[in-house]
Amino acid sequence: MQQDYSSHDIEQKWQQKWNESGVFEAEPDDREKFFITIPYPYLNGNLHAGHTRTFTIGDVVARYRRMLGYNVLYPMGFHVTGTPIVGLAELIQNQDPQTMKVYSQFHGIPMETLTGLDTPEKIVEYFSVEAEKAMRSIGYSIDWRRKFTTTDPTYKKFIEWQFNLLYEKNLIVKGSHPVKWCPNDNNPVEDHDILHGEEATIVDYTLIKFKYDDIVLPCATLRPETTFGVTNLWINPDLEHVKIKVTFEGREEFWVVSKEAYHKLTFTDREVEFIEDVDARSLIGIKVKNPLTEAEVITLPASFVKGENGSGIVMSVPSHAPYDYLAVRDLYEADLSEYGITEELRDLKFISLIKVPEFGDLPAVEAVEQFNVKDQKDPKAEEATKMVYRREFHGGVLKENTGKYAGMAVSKIKDVLTRDLIEQGLGEVFYEFSEPVVCRCGTPCVVNMVKGQWFLNYSNPEWKDKVYRCIENMDIIPEELRVEFNNKVDWLKDKACARKKGLGTLLPFDKNWLIESLGDSTIYMSYYVVAKFIAAGIETEQLVPELFDYVLLGKGTAQDAEAASGVSADTIEQIRSDFEYWYPVDLRSSGKDLIPNHLLFFLFHHVAIFDEDKWPRAIAINGFVSLEGQKMSKSKGPLLTLSEAVGSYGADISRMYILSSAEQMQDADWKNSGIESARKQIDRYYKLAKEIIGSGATSGIGSDMKGIDRWMLSRLQQRILETNEALGTIRTRHALQNSFFLLLNDLKWYQKRGGSVLLYDILETWVRLMAPFTPHVCEEIWEAMGKEGMVSLAGYPAYDETLVDTSAEFTEELISGTISDVDEIIRVTKITPQKAVLYTAPEWKTTAFKKALAMQKEGDLNPGVLIKELMSDPEMRRYGKEVPKFAQKIVGDITSMSEESFNTLTSFELDEKVALEENKDFFEKEIGCPVEVYSADDAEYDPENKAKFAYPLRPAIYLE
Repeated sequence: MQQDYSSHDIEQKWQQKWNESGVFEAEPDDREKFFITIPYPYLNGNLHAGHTRTFTIGDVVARYRRMLGYNVLYPMGFHVTGTPIVGLAELIQNQDPQTMKVYSQFHGIPMETLTGLDTPEKIVEYFSVEAEKAMRSIGYSIDWRRKFTTTDPTYKKFIEWQFNLLYEKNLIVKGSHPVKWCPNDNNPVEDHDILHGEEATIVDYTLIKFKYDDIVLPCATLRPETTFGVTNLWINPDLEHVKIKVTFEGREEFWVVSKEAYHKLTFTDREVEFIEDVDARSLIGIKVKNPLTEAEVITLPASFVKGENGSGIVMSVPSHAPYDYLAVRDLYEADLSEYGITEELRDLKFISLIKVPEFGDLPAVEAVEQFNVKDQKDPKAEEATKMVYRREFHGGVLKENTGKYAGMAVSKIKDVLTRDLIEQGLGEVFYEFSEPVVCRCGTPCVVNMVKGQWFLNYSNPEWKDKVYRCIENMDIIPEELRVEFNNKVDWLKDKACARKKGLGTLLPFDKNWLIESLGDSTIYMSYYVVAKFIAAGIETEQLVPELFDYVLLGKGTAQDAEAASGVSADTIEQIRSDFEYWYPVDLRSSGKDLIPNHLLFFLFHHVAIFDEDKWPRAIAINGFVSLEGQKMSKSKGPLLTLSEAVGSYGADISRMYILSSAEQMQDADWKNSGIESARKQIDRYYKLAKEIIGSGATSGIGSDMKGIDRWMLSRLQQRILETNEALGTIRTRHALQNSFFLLLNDLKWYQKRGGSVLLYDILETWVRLMAPFTPHVCEEIWEAMGKEGMVSLAGYPAYDETLVDTSAEFTEELISGTISDVDEIIRVTKITPQKAVLYTAPEWKTTAFKKALAMQKEGDLNPGVLIKELMSDPEMRRYGKEVPKFAQKIVGDITSMSEESFNTLTSFELDEKVALEENKDFFEKEIGCPVEVYSADDAEYDPENKAKFAYPLRPAIYLE
């Protein structure tokens, strides 16, 4: 071993050895297989700390399973289809300042290199090389023979085969549906294409058609039932408005809307024709007719109305909308004569239409008063609004003035009323985003009602039923996300699966379209099996449907596939055999942002194409990573690339830090202070291993072991057990807590207590425990210990119950706790003790403690029952005054202790007085004075009556 820990030297050495030996190149054999995949990265930038977390979790699972004896396949590919890479190339071509700054500063690309990445092909080539280099540099145990990019001609053949299958099954349909759309790219956009608004959903508003002569002033609302309570419309006098002719389903109307709304309407399935500009001021003060009540309502000025929201004209319901009430109230003192308005707005009659248990007739007014809202700008207005809407939605029913809808629940009315409004020509559906959406090209997106668009028919109930069955039968980690997966399936609607622009595969049955970037990344895990054979010499033109049908579905014969493809039947049979061995995917590990899109599509496509025995077996989810509290962004920064992290800190340090920083769905925050701490821990680990190896230590198991040795072996079993259980449920933080930090503490105590004969055995186990997390340094230590082969292929430590010694553990808990208590007394009193006296608990307290432990194990521990049980014992009644108080204390202590502590204590048997006396030398050395030990039952020397405070495993202490 080197004198000092040099991460880069050690890591390069072992990465070269792994590469040369092909140790992670998996081939079928007679072992049980484990096929793990993670989402291949999208190559519009360098891999960052978010990738580092997801990919490293996957690698830990792969390495752990490999050491358990599984035949593990952990492959990788690269995702490049869609529009983001095309958009990035255009930005680089145009020397966009923000892009050039972000990619040179945060992605670390030299400016002379960056300026040359001006085509999608160059970007794909550059980032695919960089991504593989980065993943190799951190030590991922990937089978690189199977890599591909999603624009490879061979991969396109695979995608064509998949989409033809879905089309034949009537799971791809043509129709008109609302989609997120970039007007600049003239394409639908999915999450990968979006710069801002990734979480936005498409919301269906109801357009209510208020009329003024022959003109329609449409208002978009999510609460069409409140139309019965409209007192006025809001119009912003400073916005640009237009008159347009709208033709829809044979009906021709003239509408007035904001200029922004006109733009959005051109993307719907209506015919829209511009007529003329309209002065917004001319619209204020007029009386329009409410289509549901036929009452005339006034239009009022409102600077808060935004042109991009809905139609740019807003209906007002002051009785049930706090903002509307506040806006009307704010106009009470205003001079509106410039708009020709002379009415006294205080006379505006508010209309109550919803009965709510918690409110009277005017919920909005009551909520404003309850929250003491000053005006529209008061933040409490939002709280008041949420409360009113929530209570009305969940508990409200419509009043008599809503006609035939009276008595209906607010939660049920929207679809019914909207349908009726549409049938009567009084309303329409208008789609809008839940928040603004911006394409990666920088263009604000719209909701486009695309005609002749190809859709994956995810709303198909039979298809969904299969997905529900798949979710029910698979493992979801963490388990609580199972409900969310089912909910996402519930809400999933048809998805556009084709676009006109970008990189990708042409839709085989309509080559005017390209398959969109999420549609082509659903069953590519099966392609990993085939990719190895393709790399060995199968040509693109040989990848005919008959070949994929046989090797992936078992349809037809190898001879039929040979005749169609020209690939030998032997090779085809080999591919089929490999697929049968490796499939299904045993674990798909991913970030939580992919739950509502990629991971759902992954399940939908698998259940559509493969038989049930090939459906995925498990999905694991982890949280995001921020950088010093800031959200990372590839396109805007800040960003910490994987390469930068490894270059600055080393692979093992980066791995250990990111794995220990958060658990499962928790978000992690990469902090320089935290990574520096991880650096010190790894350095300490290396030095400790070097000292043990340098001392010439050999195995001490089986020799004449002392109590402290038995304790160390026993604690080691607990660490092994906890680590294995944590890795089984992919809780890497808990696994590292046990396999490193707590084990290090155990070792420090072991050495402090004079333990030494087991140091070699502890290190040998410790290296194997840590190998999935910090593989390079573990390989280095393993080699220095003279072990044959690589630790990456060594057996993972297994729990050995025969080495658990509760007596030894109780003894050490007693000793460490006593030393800690003595230290605390000295710290507080600042005395230098001349003598220390320890008093162990009297027998009645020990008996009561054991009884309480037994009751807790049975699940019926409570103070009353415990006291009754104890007092039924004649011996215990001698301490009748003390028993109730003591029982209360031990119940509190036992019910609040950790599961690990409780499990250890359930077999509590220890003569504390003997244990303390046997270790008097240690106490005297640590305390620095003579030590005497007594039982509280027989305390010969107790000048300050301390013995009465003795507690099981917590001796009373007197210092003089």
